[in-house]
Amino acid sequence: MLKRLFALAAGFLMVAACSAEEPAAPAKVAETQWVAGQHYFVIDPPAPTASADKIEVVEAFSYACPHCAHFQPSADELKAKLPKGVSFSYLPAVFHESWEPFARAFYAAEALGVLNSTHQATFDALHRDHKSLNDLPSIAQFYGTLGIDPKGFLSTAQSFVVEGKLAKGQEMLQKYGIDGTPTLIINGKYRVTGGSAGSLPQMIDVTLFLVNKELAAKKAK
Repeated sequence: MLKRLFALAAGFLMVAACSAEEPAAPAKVAETQWVAGQHYFVIDPPAPTASADKIEVVEAFSYACPHCAHFQPSADELKAKLPKGVSFSYLPAVFHESWEPFARAFYAAEALGVLNSTHQATFDALHRDHKSLNDLPSIAQFYGTLGIDPKGFLSTAQSFVVEGKLAKGQEMLQKYGIDGTPTLIINGKYRVTGGSAGSLPQMIDVTLFLVNKELAAKKAK
């Protein structure tokens, strides 16, 4: 199934993993100057959201992506700044077979309720400590040092539930038109990257602008 998954993804997604070199931070742009097609992109047609009750922000990422590791503190800042009625979630991207174990690790940790223990720790292990986490067994061994049962983790990571989440995740990446990470999706309608926003930190400002735009539109209905 995974071979079919990767073959399908290859038709729509770039195999290039992370976004290209992070742009130099420019002077902050006024909100009134943020332009569709320049600072963010409109997703046409809009992708479905999980709930009509909340505005959704989704970050497409991979533990394998160094830019995602650099962006993680900004992602935490963004979550803290989101208004009431806005949800935040992660979408593991699989642009290459070498990224697939990391997507499985995320979904398994989420299912086991240990994501708070593993998420930042996985970034740190790969990009700060340069640990060799190239497959599920090595990730399971590392998670064991975090107090997570390696056997239970491996069983969950290879379950049908996680298999289904992988397939659904690839489908959503295509609907969002994502070809690099990190990328933020606002309510299935807008796509923001470090390149479009001008810098990884400024992605927060553009995203909050679009979130407030969606909240205002929802209130006006």
